[in-house]
Amino acid sequence: MTREPSRRQFLKTSVALMAGSVLAGKLSDPAGVLAQDQAPGAVWKKRITGADLDTNRRWKVAGTDLGIPYVLENGSIGYLFGDTFDQPWPESGSDWRAPVMLRSNIHPSAPSGIVFDSAAKVLGNGRAPEILDINAHGDPNRGDWPQHEISCIPNDGISFPETGRQIVSFQSINRWNPSPWRSRYATLAYSDNGNDFIRVPNLAWWNTESNEDPFQMWTMQRDGEWVYIFSVRSGRQNGPMMLRRVHWKAMFFPASYQGWGWNGTNWGWGRPCSPILTGWFGEPSVRKLTDGTWAMCYLNGQTGNIVSRTASGPDRIWSKEKTQVTFQQEPNLYGGFIHPWSARGINNLHLMVSKWTHDPNNPRVSTAYHVSQYVGTL
Repeated sequence: MTREPSRRQFLKTSVALMAGSVLAGKLSDPAGVLAQDQAPGAVWKKRITGADLDTNRRWKVAGTDLGIPYVLENGSIGYLFGDTFDQPWPESGSDWRAPVMLRSNIHPSAPSGIVFDSAAKVLGNGRAPEILDINAHGDPNRGDWPQHEISCIPNDGISFPETGRQIVSFQSINRWNPSPWRSRYATLAYSDNGNDFIRVPNLAWWNTESNEDPFQMWTMQRDGEWVYIFSVRSGRQNGPMMLRRVHWKAMFFPASYQGWGWNGTNWGWGRPCSPILTGWFGEPSVRKLTDGTWAMCYLNGQTGNIVSRTASGPDRIWSKEKTQVTFQQEPNLYGGFIHPWSARGINNLHLMVSKWTHDPNNPRVSTAYHVSQYVGTL
């Protein structure tokens, strides 16, 4: 499988557009409480990936993005990275693989910040391979849908101490250009040893060729017996955010998923999904904090900033947005994934923020492609 060079120009163009005010679409929510909080947001703490760091020296993870953190079955944290290379920039196409997982048991509030201690499928040091089995690629097939897959990009991960199993949600990417990029489908892969992830056979939430399916980019959070799934369209485009839930033992059975919907009178479970928010969403990230607060972050495509919201529960009213990381702080930013050990209180929110910038005189040349840790307050 070869790397599609068109993604380089795509991300530069799409993120630059996001920063402008000319983008169509207006964020809203059922309670109509959108106005952004202008209180100070998050600040940069450290860069956690790069050609000059241990991620490259130990595991050949130089240029990469995302870094989605989730709790592993042993209580440590796994970080899911997207398109990964052993050189700083994607242009090289050198040793491309996706997704890759690094791990850490260091609390993000430590003075040193996040420090990785291992990589999935690696004993000690050595090249970190992609974690998905080869059968994940291009499968399942459907006769009325383009079969071309160029990457598998992670959405989120979750684990179950009762069984020791981990489950990763990912997208099969069909194209990067023309914008917005498009997935073929979203699906799940599981691992019972924490290293080898197997795609669940014959399981797919198919996108439409018009790229309008709102169940492609997922974030997952368990609460009791239920796993709550917030999802949006692929491609960081304008559209709805949907909420579903499923019993943690039934994640491989689509018929078991319950939608959160409005029937014209009230909200309830077991209905067709109704939008809980609408807007220009990047990848969503939702985590339940130790005090019971639910926190959400995403890239607001209208402003080009990463924002947060809070709620008392997954199916409660979400607060107005608070700006956490601005386009001025981190040009061409995306992501904003919440560390599961984040909490309420000053400087207790920890975010993984991606940056991909290009030479303004030569858009085919990258100048940054990495993940940084930001620290803020909900």
